[in-house]
Amino acid sequence: MNRELCLIHANCQGEPLIERLNCCPAFRDRYECRLYTNYVREPIPEADLARCGLFLYQHLGPNWGDLASESLNAKLPANARSLCVPNMFFKGYWPTWSGRAGFDYRCDLLDGYIDAGLSMDEIILLYLRADMAAKLDLAALLQATLRREREREAHTPIKYMALIEERHGLEPLFNTVNHPGGPLMDHAARGVLRELGLPEPDPAALAALGDPFPDFEQPVHPSVAAFFGWDFAGPDRKYMVYGRRMSFAAWTANYVHARQHGVTDFIGFLQGAEDGL
Repeated sequence: MNRELCLIHANCQGEPLIERLNCCPAFRDRYECRLYTNYVREPIPEADLARCGLFLYQHLGPNWGDLASESLNAKLPANARSLCVPNMFFKGYWPTWSGRAGFDYRCDLLDGYIDAGLSMDEIILLYLRADMAAKLDLAALLQATLRREREREAHTPIKYMALIEERHGLEPLFNTVNHPGGPLMDHAARGVLRELGLPEPDPAALAALGDPFPDFEQPVHPSVAAFFGWDFAGPDRKYMVYGRRMSFAAWTANYVHARQHGVTDFIGFLQGAEDGL
């Protein structure tokens, strides 16, 4: 039987969403999924839009031009089903994170020490001993990221903020600011299937998928964890960093070394493409 074409217009969360949707036999039997990555502005062929039966998309505003959600929805067949899916983002674990270009997983505070020209030993000592609560209003920053995420949630009928607000302090719900863990991705998939009137995915199949982004866990500053009482992010925790377990102190040393030696591909550096620490 010919399956309907399901187009997914999403960021890195699109692939694990598809994997989880396919844990529902009724979805898998009905739809052939095709992912187009939104943040790299991957174009969607007109032919695919013309034969689309289900369009799953993360909301993009008018500034995205032809890739804006409104523009893409206007090109779908009249009988196509369209559903806005979650685009989850959480800065709460990393209040000094920055999305500035030029280096991956930026930390504004650490960059400030580095750019001041201090030695590696001085930078590491200052950063590891930094009392984040004395430097920043951590509670206000957490509320700000939750508030922004509620605004993003408003675009989709699949509500996930209650889960984040209830559980972010009990377990690490995100590996990076935009890499949600299994509980959130499973929740999103269940929500999509519910909106489509399809059964929930098989629990055993979901469990077998594991962490949707297992390669990298961005370390959390221990003083941030101490302020909020997050037991899962203490100074002794070892994080998965591209195939090896790394403490927060070792992470900091790698970051400083890379910045001071002009590394621009920090991910490649951590993966061993260059000489890591």
